Amino acid sequence: MRLATIRTPDGTRAVRLEGETLVDLGVSDLGALLATPGWTATAAAATGTSYPVEGADFAPVVPQPSKVVCVGHNYSNHIKEMGRDLPSYPTLFPKFADTLIGAHDDIVKPAETDALDWEVELVVVIGEEVRRADEEQAAAAIAGFTVMNDVSVRDWQFRTIEWTQGKIWDSSTPVGPYLVTPDEVGGVRPALRVSTTVDGTVMQSDDTGTLLFDPVFLVQYVSTVITLRPGDLIATGTPAGVGHARDPKIYLVGGEQVVTEVEGLGACVNRVVKDA
Repeated sequence: MRLATIRTPDGTRAVRLEGETLVDLGVSDLGALLATPGWTATAAAATGTSYPVEGADFAPVVPQPSKVVCVGHNYSNHIKEMGRDLPSYPTLFPKFADTLIGAHDDIVKPAETDALDWEVELVVVIGEEVRRADEEQAAAAIAGFTVMNDVSVRDWQFRTIEWTQGKIWDSSTPVGPYLVTPDEVGGVRPALRVSTTVDGTVMQSDDTGTLLFDPVFLVQYVSTVITLRPGDLIATGTPAGVGHARDPKIYLVGGEQVVTEVEGLGACVNRVVKDA
């Protein structure tokens, strides 16, 4: 299944993609759906109001996750381009609900930075509560996958050795458009092409099959630290090709169209605009 949260004149609605229409699932968003026991059957059987896909206003797939956990340094080529050693454990940092925007919303360049960067990422969406999950429990907890552009404010990110301040800018991070269930992408360890283009030029291209720490392992690892709840997101890291690692460096200045895509999941397509 392909599920989404869209904005309507009556508020957000959780929907299922059927051809060229989006079928209302009877709840306000995917966070509410995933928190419902038996959500898979509910989503598959729903026959509510239909909305056209064309012109749909996509909200973040889960507008208010209890947590967004991001993984740094998870593709070997990206680790090398940033001049670091391969890690023994995942590098984790948080994002917050206020950071997230829809898959087609504008990315507003903060006035405080001249070092705005792109990062395409495969995102794990959690479908059931887990703590200290074993491999089987971790796999079962994966509701599906979506796309994130982990937009980074590099000059603030590297002010200190801790990255969070460069990763949590308000309304900066597109997520969506769809949550795609594992059966549609080859299971819970999918090997999918990921890419970023800026104004049509390919900046990133890799395969999630090369992740150092795969989605199931990441659910196990993160759930050891903290309870994962339905609707939580784990962003699995970005491949080589970020603007900060180029010589000379390339940053987003405003006016660009950035497309971050994961094979089989769709794409975030966003215009960069300058903060007013």
